[in-house]
This record gives sequence, C-alpha cells and structure tokens, in this order.
Amino acid sequence: MKTKNAILEKSFEFALKIIEFSERLEENRKFVIAPQLLKSGTSIGASINEAQSAESKTDFVHKFKIADKEARETEFWLQLCMRSPNYPDPLDLEDRLLEIKKLISKIIFSSKSSLALKPH
Repeated sequence: MKTKNAILEKSFEFALKIIEFSERLEENRKFVIAPQLLKSGTSIGASINEAQSAESKTDFVHKFKIADKEARETEFWLQLCMRSPNYPDPLDLEDRLLEIKKLISKIIFSSKSSLALKPH
C-alpha cells in the first residue's frame, strides 16, 4: 500500500487551482500577470515532484529550496492580484500557498538537520 505524501498532493492540487486562476486572469485580459503566476505556481509542485528522485539528500534539499523560491514568487503575484483594482480575487490561493510554504520549510529544516547528524 502506498502512503500519502501530503506535500506532493497539496502542491499538485495547488497547481491545478493556479491553472484555473490563470485562465480566469486571461479571460479578464490580465495578460502580464497570468503567465508569470502560471509558471511560478506550477513550478512549486514540479520541483517537489523532482525532489522525489533526488540523487542525494543535498540534492533533495536543493530542489525544495527551489520550490520555496517559486512559492515566494507566486506569493508576490497573488498579492498583486489581491491589491490591484480590477483584478479577480485569488480566493483561497494565498491560504493554500501558506500551508505549502510551511510544509516546505519543515521539510528543508528536517532534511538539513539529518544531514548535519550524518558522519562525514
């Protein structure tokens, strides 16, 4: 039986929601932010997925750090949408992103901790 991987599932579901929201932005002719948000918002899950086949623990941490950077960029675009007049509300995307960012931070921290404990 395969165990559930919360970060994989949450980042995948988030990517689907980002696709939907980006399409909504394009429908509203917001052609500058839509592709930026689509790229960064889906890259989070792609980096996390790629980390699952990392070549080493260091590589794993590196890929999660990339996911963290993409999450920060996504947060920037969502905040612009929230605060700009005439932009659709990103609804619960910021809450979902915050949950993902917290998981990413915990995974990076615990992975770095286990690296520090390993004898060289």
